[in-house]
This record gives sequence, structure tokens and C-alpha cells, in this order.
Amino acid sequence: MAFTSSASLYLGIDVGTGSARAGIFDEHGKLLKSASSPLQIWKEGNCIEQSSTDIWLAVCAATRAACQLANVSGEDISSVGFAATCSLVAVGEDDSPVTVSWSGDARRNVIVWMDHRAVEQAERINSYNSPVLQYAGGALSPEMQPPKLLWVKENLNESWAVAFRWMDLSDWLTYRATGDDTRSLCTTVCKWTYLGHAHMQQMSMKNTKAMDACGWDDVFWQEIGLGDLVEGHYAKIGRSVAFPGHPLGAGLTGTAAQELGLCEGTPVGASLIDAHAGGIGVIESVPSSNIKSQEEENMEALCHRMVLVCGTSTCHMAVAQNKVFIPGVWGPFWSAMVPELWLTEGGQSATGALLDHLVENHVVAPLLANRAASQNISLYELLNRTLESMALEIKAPFVASLSKDVHVLPDFHGNRSPVADPSAKGMISGLTLDSSEKQLAVLYLSTLQSIAYGTRHIVEHCNAHGLKIDTLLACGGLSKNSLYIQEHADIIGFPVILPRERESVLLGAAILGAVSAKNYNTLQDAMKALNAPGQVFYPSQDPKVKKYHDAKYRIFRALYEQQVSFRSMISDALG
Repeated sequence: MAFTSSASLYLGIDVGTGSARAGIFDEHGKLLKSASSPLQIWKEGNCIEQSSTDIWLAVCAATRAACQLANVSGEDISSVGFAATCSLVAVGEDDSPVTVSWSGDARRNVIVWMDHRAVEQAERINSYNSPVLQYAGGALSPEMQPPKLLWVKENLNESWAVAFRWMDLSDWLTYRATGDDTRSLCTTVCKWTYLGHAHMQQMSMKNTKAMDACGWDDVFWQEIGLGDLVEGHYAKIGRSVAFPGHPLGAGLTGTAAQELGLCEGTPVGASLIDAHAGGIGVIESVPSSNIKSQEEENMEALCHRMVLVCGTSTCHMAVAQNKVFIPGVWGPFWSAMVPELWLTEGGQSATGALLDHLVENHVVAPLLANRAASQNISLYELLNRTLESMALEIKAPFVASLSKDVHVLPDFHGNRSPVADPSAKGMISGLTLDSSEKQLAVLYLSTLQSIAYGTRHIVEHCNAHGLKIDTLLACGGLSKNSLYIQEHADIIGFPVILPRERESVLLGAAILGAVSAKNYNTLQDAMKALNAPGQVFYPSQDPKVKKYHDAKYRIFRALYEQQVSFRSMISDALG
């Protein structure tokens, strides 16, 4: 099939940790249908791996299924956009997978974003105090790509020798789709230490083009032991970069189009990391009643908003017109989400994953899961209802107060922001021998609240260092949990706005395609046209609720301080 410009539907593809999803949107940003296909994943200790071959097959399956569900053909799709986790893909000169696994299994050529094998390498890289680190909150996380690359070089010599391209997953997807190896400013700036602002005087969204990569720091790569990547003008990690949404190559190649069930030549936009696509898909979803003045019509309006992309982990995305350096928070990243604005990115490495871990491993979880299934509701909705019943039964002043004896530090996978401590651990205070359904409900509530306290810590920290956040927008799987969102509003004290379309990451990806097809002049124009507000959760006006959460927040902060103290005491004892 050949592409025709009369097509009017936008396809967004999102590759998450557990599945690949495809969504089809109309010209108003309304989701028609979506479909998903599961992904294989290997977990061995700190090593978490996937297969790019498996991922592409899942992308094709999800795309074909979404088109079938929407009753549309490939000729109806006007553009394609990709978003994905910031996982690391290794391929050879012939684009075949190159193993990144101790097992030597060639299928396993993707180091998943949450893989923490490179903690020691990250610490070593950070010890050099390179100037590029100031644009990553002062320190690289083991979840970023340079530490992972260094780990492969030091541990898998053969793989290092034969790898021809190292790519962020979303960039690999656009490369697989178009044959164009241009990298996104989003991935390179956020995860590879690329200094996007090197292009500030050269490019603007209204006159976008692929640019020779001039933002790499040779000294940094040589200093950390990866000087061989400088060869060939960084050919292995990115010789050309572009704004998100920039049209790549000649659109879909014939091979990719056939595999996806679409038309050859369909425009494809430069990609975004999944969380950043969520930001694009939601940040303009503000009700008109929340617009305060004419000033709100311009870029300044965006700078008062923070987007929470809540899934397995949570990313906290905020933009500013000027660069703001915030210790322990990633960025400032120029044009990494909204072109020509500086992105600040906080995060919590385990949120949805933490709730799943604590709830699903509880002794009563199988019983509750069966009960929830019989009522055709989620396990978490059942727990929410249990908490409401408990509050009524004991005449609690409000549901949140049920957690008064249980306090949680949610750093079960380290602390990404704002203390940037990958060695931080989770803590629970207040456990008893009780293992009942009610005990699980309280543990769930306490954990949910602890995640919100973590977000409050990030927001307060960012505002103390120069941001002006006063409104939150939320998307992702956890945003479908009304208790989760209401607790965030109550704990942080800001309204939390949900978008009309809950699949904001898919919409963000679709927006990239719409821009690449020249349906909009800029990404901002597309955001304004395709974003739309939904429900708004306002903070409780009960002063007792605020007083309660202020007290719990002080305990939350103290838990980490105690952990650091305990760590020091044990270190002294063993030293």
C-alpha cells in the first residue's frame, strides 16, 4: 500500500516494561481503539533484559490489532509516533541483536531501564565530577546509559567489540521503522549526557531539521573510559539529532509498513521516552477555569505545571523558560520534551511496582484477587472500598487517618529524586502479627500515601530551587486509581488534573506523528489542539486532613534520615 495524504488518523505506539501498545486517535485527540501485546522479560538479580526482536513483533501485533478493533485500514493512518522506556538496545552492523546478557543469549540485547547492574560504574563516573553532570542533577543514575555502556565494555568484551549501534529503545523503534538513525533530543539529552542546548542558536521548532550532533562532550567520554565511542563522530551512539516530532527518513520503509499493516511512506516522527510522551499528551489538558490571565496563553503557563506520569515508576516532569539547576533532580534538559523549553525531571523508581510488590505478596492477596474478579473490579478498587468500610466502622475522622500507626519509606528500588541515593532501601514502621485483609488495606494505604509524600518532597525541593509549580496533571496506570490521585491532592495541597484521554502516553506518541506529517506547525500547536481536560481532584478543605498529612510527612522525612544514620552506624561497626 502507498501512503496518501488524505488519511486523517494518528497512530501512537508505546513500548512499556511489560507490553507494547498501539492507539488510534482522531483529529480531535480522541482515542478510537487501542490494543496491546505482552513482552518477554528476563530478570536475574540486578540484571533485567528484553529482546528487540520480541519487542518489534509485539509492536506489529498491537498495531494490527488496534486497526482491526477500530475497523480502519493502513490507508487511514496519516502518521506514526513512537514512545518507549529508556532501555538500551545493542545491534550489530547488520542490525542483528547483540547480547547484553551474562547468559550470552543473543535474543537478550536490551538492558531494561530499571536494570541496576551498573551502580558501581555510575559511582565511578560521578567521581570525575564532569561538567556535563550538572545537567543531570549533579550525578548520573545507574538507570542512565553511560554507566550501562561502561558495564558492558568491562564485562562483555565480545559484545562490546561487535556492537555497531547503541540506541535508546524509542530511537531504535524509529530506526527499525524508517531506516533513519537520527536520534531524538529527548533520549540523547536525558539519558546520554548530550548537551542539547548546543543547538540553541541553530534550530527552532518552526524550522526543524536533523542536525549534526555537536552536543557531545569528548572529554567526558574519554575520561570515563568510553573514548572509543567518540570515533566516527559518535556514529555508534548518535551522529545526528532532531526535535521530537521531526519527520524521519521517507517515512515507513516497505518492510516495516508490511509488518505493521500500514502504508509505505507513512510519516514517522522523532521519538520520545514514554514518560515524556505522557507529558506531551497531558500538559495542555487544563480546564479554562484554571486559566488565570492572558499570560496563561503563552509558554509561561506551562511553567506552573508538573506532570506525574504514574506507572511502574513515576516521572515528575516540569518545564521552564530558563535553565534551573536542582540538586538531585535530572536536568535541566533543553528541548527534551517541549521544544525550546528546559525540562526538569524528578522521579520515583518504584511506585506501581511497589504497590504490586507489597499487595500481591501478601498472604491474603489470592483471596482478595478472586473476590475482586468475581465483582468485576480491580484488586485496588476492592482495597479502596475496604478502607471506606473500615473508616465508617470505627468512625475514623477521614479515610487517610487509618494509616496513623503505619509509616512507609517507599525507596524499595533506591531514591531517584530528590536525594538521588540508589542505595536507599524501603522501610515500614508499625507492623504487627496481623495478616488480615484489613491489615493489608492499611499497608496499601500507607504505601500509597508514602509515594505521595515522595512527590511532595520533589515538588517542594523543585520550588525551593526556582520552579513555580502550583498545578499537577497526572496520567498513566496509577492515575486511574481515584484514591491515589486524591491522596496526592490532599498531601501536596495542589489540584490534580486528569486528562480526558487517560492513555496520555499513546496520545503523546500520536502527537509526534501528527507533527511529522505537517498537520501542525509545532509540537505546541499539536498539544493545544489534541490535549483536553477531564476530572479535577481538589485538596481537602478540612484543616484536620492537612494537619494529619503534615505530621505524616515529617515522619516520612525522618525515616530516610534514620536510615542514613543506621547505615553509618553499621559501616562504622564493620569498618
